[in-house]
Amino acid sequence: MTRAVLTLSSKNYSSWCLRGWLLCRMAGLDFEEEIIPADDPSARAELLLLSPSFLVPCLTHGKIKVWDTMAIAEYLNEVFPAAGLLPKSLEARTHCRAVSAEMHSGFANLRSALPMNLKAHYPRFKVFAGAAADIERIVAIWRECLKTYDGPYLFGDKPTLADAMYAPVVTRLLTYAVKLDRICADYCDTVMAMPEMMEWIEAARAEPAALEELEAEF
Repeated sequence: MTRAVLTLSSKNYSSWCLRGWLLCRMAGLDFEEEIIPADDPSARAELLLLSPSFLVPCLTHGKIKVWDTMAIAEYLNEVFPAAGLLPKSLEARTHCRAVSAEMHSGFANLRSALPMNLKAHYPRFKVFAGAAADIERIVAIWRECLKTYDGPYLFGDKPTLADAMYAPVVTRLLTYAVKLDRICADYCDTVMAMPEMMEWIEAARAEPAALEELEAEF
């Protein structure tokens, strides 16, 4: 059996690591985890958004090494096509890639203003205008997908690449108590009820490391 190792940083703070880990689990890949300490310079750069390119998460599968979440997703889709990381129809598959790529390359205001922190809860957090515009666009994407493909996931009755890409956003909206309509709130409940999400969150809450820069009082 080909050995697979997924290199991660913090489970509490790293949205990209959550995405990569979810994709590997959704693909059915049997892998080991390698955790980089939070005080590692490359890990801190990723967590604090100080690096223009992130090398974590990184998947090593036999002789193949792949980093960047979208690249990991495309690799897993090629190796495990039956896992359904992308929808079957060309139209839905293209739509899934588009909304996933939008998450991958955009929403900088949301990332900086509402950092991922699974241990925290800020019920009186005030979302500034730039981040609010990002949230409006994200919930518009969710509503369109859920209406078009009948839910409960963005592209139908099973999670896909898109759900892995937006799962950290779900946690952010809950951490900062962002008000949502019933359709989007139900989608958040669906994502949070995924066994994979529950496993990740349990591990994140048990994580001892903390970054003071991401533990500010809001």
